[in-house]
Amino acid sequence: MEPQEFGAAVRRLREGTDPAAVGLRQAGTRRVRGLRREELGDLAGLSADYVRRLEQGRSHPSAGVVDAIARALRIGRADYVRLSALAGYAAADGQVPDEIGPGATRLLERFGDTPMFVSDAAMNLVAVNGAFLALEHWEPTGDLWEWNIAWRTFCSPFAAFTQSPADATDHQAILAAQLQAAQLRYPTDRSLAALVDALRSGSRVFDALWRAPRPVAAYESAATFTQSDGGSVTLVGNLLAIPGDDLTALMLTAAPGSTDAARLADVVGSVGGPAVVKVGRSGPG
Repeated sequence: MEPQEFGAAVRRLREGTDPAAVGLRQAGTRRVRGLRREELGDLAGLSADYVRRLEQGRSHPSAGVVDAIARALRIGRADYVRLSALAGYAAADGQVPDEIGPGATRLLERFGDTPMFVSDAAMNLVAVNGAFLALEHWEPTGDLWEWNIAWRTFCSPFAAFTQSPADATDHQAILAAQLQAAQLRYPTDRSLAALVDALRSGSRVFDALWRAPRPVAAYESAATFTQSDGGSVTLVGNLLAIPGDDLTALMLTAAPGSTDAARLADVVGSVGGPAVVKVGRSGPG
């Protein structure tokens, strides 16, 4: 990557860091946002001049310097992996994290009436709530990638999930963009690489998007879900990033007061069982 991109990322992180969050006391009124270069240098064991040269793209950091900056700023996993990738290195283990933390768990629990799932950077479902399962569209297939959103979209579509051509185009572009960003952050993850290879081999649409990505204007699209009783509900899905854990949540909602909102309330009202269900390639567990 260009050194300027790494430098710009360091500056954004430095300026967005609360001094108190990294153990620095604030005396009087600060004239700059976040940390000063001198403060970051002291915390990371670097000179202020070297930090300046990094931010200006005039010096290339070693992997150790990247790690020192990450520790000094106490950044989350996602920011650390991105910073490593921008510097041309794999992160410490280079694997896509798939552990659902307490924050993501609370999100699923507190929106119990809203269908929602949490996925990792490779678009594998990690956990869902009961309202999502109530939509009855995600049937396990026994495939290796049966809980991967991109695989189920491009290679193994759901029978009870339909989209308009425009929404399908947006949805496909979003998934391809998410996976390309993931491969940048996790260049040594073999499972992710195998998924991308399988998608490119199994779907001409995905392969075309991989070679020539479409711009993503908004991370949302609409879809219609058909239940076993023959009824259906049209919902809009919005992706929400979960910082630190490099996870993503998707919320499915209907317009307030609409027929779809009433139908969704009926569907979700019949939900029983646990509020949060962890999932994996072999199905719920």
